[in-house]
Amino acid sequence: MKKFSKLKSIPAYLPIVNIDTDMIIPKQFLKTIKRTGLGKNLFFEMRYDENGKLIDDFILNNSPYNNSKILIAGKNFGCGSSREHAPWALLDFGITCVISSSYADIFYNNCFKNGILPITISEDEIKEISEYSNRKEEILVDLSDQKIVFGNKEINFEVDKFKKKCLIEGLDDIALSLDKSEKIIYFEKKLKSSKPWVFND
Repeated sequence: MKKFSKLKSIPAYLPIVNIDTDMIIPKQFLKTIKRTGLGKNLFFEMRYDENGKLIDDFILNNSPYNNSKILIAGKNFGCGSSREHAPWALLDFGITCVISSSYADIFYNNCFKNGILPITISEDEIKEISEYSNRKEEILVDLSDQKIVFGNKEINFEVDKFKKKCLIEGLDDIALSLDKSEKIIYFEKKLKSSKPWVFND
């Protein structure tokens, strides 16, 4: 997992509430277990018409938002089913930070496990930074100091200490397990000597 420290980007603003995981990545694209290749189908039904052509007025289909690394979204983002393909699709598109006033719990936790920082701020603060999207101006997300910097202003945000550590150090679940490999090996050796029958073929 890539390390996350600071991120500067023109944000894309998608002011829609209750965007569920099926809207983020529809069910027909869930056959793969790979984390790559899903970005082209992100927000599929909003990005493409019935003939598969890009819809001109959808924000992520237009420059500079098609290169945005930050997505500002409406409340209750990521509701619906618990599919991990949703953060995979966002990440494959290039989005590594989502800013909203609220999230579905499973989606929120899945973001951290896949290298995406989900930031929670108030509706008034959302409106304030959305102006930078409208003006096509960059904002800065600083995870270390837990703040969003825009113009001469900044907004502080809260984040769980352990989740913050994992993002900054680039630790996913596998990396966390490997970090304890010495203890795991020690436990196995101890178990083998005390209960050798457990390891009999």
